[in-house]
Amino acid sequence: MTALFRPFTHTFKFSKRTMSTASQHLSDNCIFCKIIRHEIPSFKLVETDKSFAFMDIEPLSEGHALIIPKYHAEFMHQVPDEYLSEMMPIAKKIAAAGGYSQYNVLQNNGRLANQAVPHVHFHVIPKPDTETGLGIRWRPLEKTKDEIKARYESIMQHM
Repeated sequence: MTALFRPFTHTFKFSKRTMSTASQHLSDNCIFCKIIRHEIPSFKLVETDKSFAFMDIEPLSEGHALIIPKYHAEFMHQVPDEYLSEMMPIAKKIAAAGGYSQYNVLQNNGRLANQAVPHVHFHVIPKPDTETGLGIRWRPLEKTKDEIKARYESIMQHM
């Protein structure tokens, strides 16, 4: 079993958001929101008004880090843009500070996409060798240009 598809050792509930009185954008029962509020300790790398980055406690490789918005939402499309604007610059800073020559930046949305914690988060996962880090199975679908064009047009109607 590849690291990407290994069983999760923690179980997290995907549930409706309940808001904390301490912050209007955080959930009372979310592990990542508790880390943001410093109720649970972490190895903090970066903290801004809208973002928090820390070391993953179940790393796929040495230096695996997480970047989370200080806004509780399960899916990326639910997070306001101003909370997402710092994610890639922080990922870049972590990769540079870690001296990673090869790495993955990953963001999953939903259980089927392997999201373990129902709070949007981005992974910076060093890829030092073929065995360590993120393992991906990539099986492209066989689609005609017409099928791709039809899906493109459907998406463009909602952009």
